[in-house]
Amino acid sequence: MITLRGLTKRYGDTVAVAGLTLDIKEGRVTGFLGPNGAGKSTTMRMILGLDHPTEGEALIDGRPYSSLRHPLREVGALLDAKALHPARSARSHLVAQARSNGIPVSRVDDVLETVGLAKVARRRAGTFSLGMHQRLGVAGALLGDPQVLVFDEPVNGLDPDGVRWIRKLVRSQAAEGRTVFLSSHLMSEMQLTADELVIIGKGELLANAPMADLLAGSSSASVRVRTPSVDALRMLVDRLMSYSEVSVERLGDEGIVVRGTSVEEVGDLAHHLGVRLHELCAVSASLEQAYMELTAQSVEYGTGNATFPGQGLMPAQKAGA
Repeated sequence: MITLRGLTKRYGDTVAVAGLTLDIKEGRVTGFLGPNGAGKSTTMRMILGLDHPTEGEALIDGRPYSSLRHPLREVGALLDAKALHPARSARSHLVAQARSNGIPVSRVDDVLETVGLAKVARRRAGTFSLGMHQRLGVAGALLGDPQVLVFDEPVNGLDPDGVRWIRKLVRSQAAEGRTVFLSSHLMSEMQLTADELVIIGKGELLANAPMADLLAGSSSASVRVRTPSVDALRMLVDRLMSYSEVSVERLGDEGIVVRGTSVEEVGDLAHHLGVRLHELCAVSASLEQAYMELTAQSVEYGTGNATFPGQGLMPAQKAGA
């Protein structure tokens, strides 16, 4: 487990991370989200002992990373896939890591096979593509068969097959009881991968909850209803609109989308009114929608309502017309 207690990092007057307190549990994939400049990379660097907290602490199974005698056996990490000597082969790079941590060299071939680099193991790493660098970085993280894995943007540069491979890999590692903590800007992929979510903005904790709870609590979550009776639908809409917190959107002549209430409440109301239903289902918000709601006030480099050159102009008004 990874434990953060009041974790804070300041650079002069700038607060990069502000008092994060949370537990990142074993047996779960925990996604780490936040806008650019939110403090995600700084938090991960403090967990791995690369940056020192101004206040608070980051612990791996109750101990700081710096106290681990053979860190690769306990924590596997991928922060910068290109942080390696370009003249070394993939295998030589991993052999050096293994020997420095008392890991059998035979393990190197195992992880190269796992990440799909066995056939290029003796090629110089400097000739690798970004996706291949990512795979090599994952191999290094898995080398010591650690119980804790920390990945910063592991799907960067991967093709769709590689993205799906990473998803299966991290979920299988969590299923074996490991702690998996990863960041990504791919919301759709994170929604498929993570069990829990930690979201920060401007260094502060905005959310720490199971994925299902976060999506269910979004204002974008809704209930879809269909009935064959137009009159019954109108009666149902009138009653729903009498509740100040509820909004209703029509879907043609037979359907509506209701926000601000639950599928149970809509179903009970329809039963009370004697409205026959052909469809009644909850529609979850997407992670992107929930994330945008949470971070709306925490975007460091927002574009606002800026338009691109020529955007919004009629064809005859554009330059050169």
